[in-house]
Amino acid sequence: MGWEAALKEYSTMIEKKVEGIFSKTIEEAESYHLFVKDAYSCLKEFTLRKGKRLASCSTLATYKGYVDTVDEKILNVCAGIEIYRQSILVHDDLVDKEENRRGGKTIHRVFSDLFDERLGEAVAVFIGNIAYSLAVQTVISSGFPVEKTAEALLLLSQGYREVNESQMLDLLFEYRDVNAAEWRVMASKRAASLFKVTMLTGGILGDAPAKDLHLLKEAAVNIGYAFDIQDDIIDTYASENEYGRLPCGDIRLGKKPLHIIHALESSDPEVSCFLKSLRGRVNLSGDEVEKIRSLVRLTGGLEKAKKTSKKHAEEARRLIAETSMNSEAKDFFYSMITYVEDSLDWYR
Repeated sequence: MGWEAALKEYSTMIEKKVEGIFSKTIEEAESYHLFVKDAYSCLKEFTLRKGKRLASCSTLATYKGYVDTVDEKILNVCAGIEIYRQSILVHDDLVDKEENRRGGKTIHRVFSDLFDERLGEAVAVFIGNIAYSLAVQTVISSGFPVEKTAEALLLLSQGYREVNESQMLDLLFEYRDVNAAEWRVMASKRAASLFKVTMLTGGILGDAPAKDLHLLKEAAVNIGYAFDIQDDIIDTYASENEYGRLPCGDIRLGKKPLHIIHALESSDPEVSCFLKSLRGRVNLSGDEVEKIRSLVRLTGGLEKAKKTSKKHAEEARRLIAETSMNSEAKDFFYSMITYVEDSLDWYR
């Protein structure tokens, strides 16, 4: 089965589970307050919007790589992982003042439009917290032995702590200059942490040997770095039609993705002055967007970041090859890694 076909099949199974969890939760909420029911309905719609489901599918692929099957228990856990992922995105959108995600309004925007900014932002905080709680409850009730469930929950809890640390650092970086080493500290707690949680969860629940758990952890971290760099480059170089958002959103917020850090290291003072002058801007003109892209290219920032991403992709591929997962699971991750590498070549 090809990567895209596997991703679609895995996503469909996980989405069915997620839909069932939310339907039950919405029905329960309707019995005590319609606003709470509406909040859960909004979270359900947000969660089930079209997407690749890479995090939860990574858990499923890893588990299947050791047990050669998909069962209801792992689908329950994957549904929890998917809801966990959305809990992070709800808060991320709020902090970054995003208006849209995957073709629809962000949670805080939905309720701000219905009421006002204060209520919209507060509800997004609470819904993000509730989503994390739902994820934990879903894993607890998945049907795995208590010891295995406890290990999975410990991973989830540690991952949630790390991603919140990364969000604090990401926000801090908007207010100060940072170098690549400091970026790496932040990024180690972002996508690297997410893939570590998702892949190790699949490995632990699939009874992977200790040696493989170490390999999976290191592979996950490298996949996370590669993805983070790729996603940040897409934010700068993809069009609104491709990305579903206005380009250069990170730069307008003053964020410091790796390719921008490299660009800011240029000896040309105009580069730093221009890029920093854009912080706080709501919109950028087409000429300004093209100037950003050109400066990042000319300073070597784009190529340096792409080289780093590809280095991590290559290391992840090597580590996956050393595991004892079956060939189907290995091919899944090889294809995921190749997707990241190939997508970097779209932007020159």
